[in-house]
Amino acid sequence: MSTPDGRPKRSGARPDAAGRRALSGAARFYAVQALFQMETSGQTFDTVVAEFEAHRIGAETPEENWVEANLTLFRKLVETAVDRQAQIDQLTDRALVAKWPIARIDPTLRALFRAAGAELLVGITPERVVISEFVDIASAFFPEGRETAFVNAVLDHMARALRAAEGR
Repeated sequence: MSTPDGRPKRSGARPDAAGRRALSGAARFYAVQALFQMETSGQTFDTVVAEFEAHRIGAETPEENWVEANLTLFRKLVETAVDRQAQIDQLTDRALVAKWPIARIDPTLRALFRAAGAELLVGITPERVVISEFVDIASAFFPEGRETAFVNAVLDHMARALRAAEGR
């Protein structure tokens, strides 16, 4: 359902813990999609976020229903990934084999590493949760591949590097 201005309707009830986890998981998934779309289409942050909020997150069409998401987390991940992309890409590059700089990897994985890197940088969610959630997202995008082990290894390396840099 949409409001008259085309934005998805939001439920007024507070979700329970499982509901909050589902909303956060959806926000992460949408953030990866938004970052991918920004890179491949050249669209701006404002354009892509507005599109997702008006036409995807929680939207219902005759063809499909898009699940609700934690909009605050979605915006924070995309904004942080854009604002701190150079730092996140540098972290990712250090975790990759020298022959595979971030520019050479699949654009979906690049978007995933940027969203996950943003969440690791924000530091609100425990590292193990961030890694687990984004490994699950990788398996959704690459159900047949070895990408999940690759994502796990890269994100673990990124988390350790951030921890070391912050002296934790």
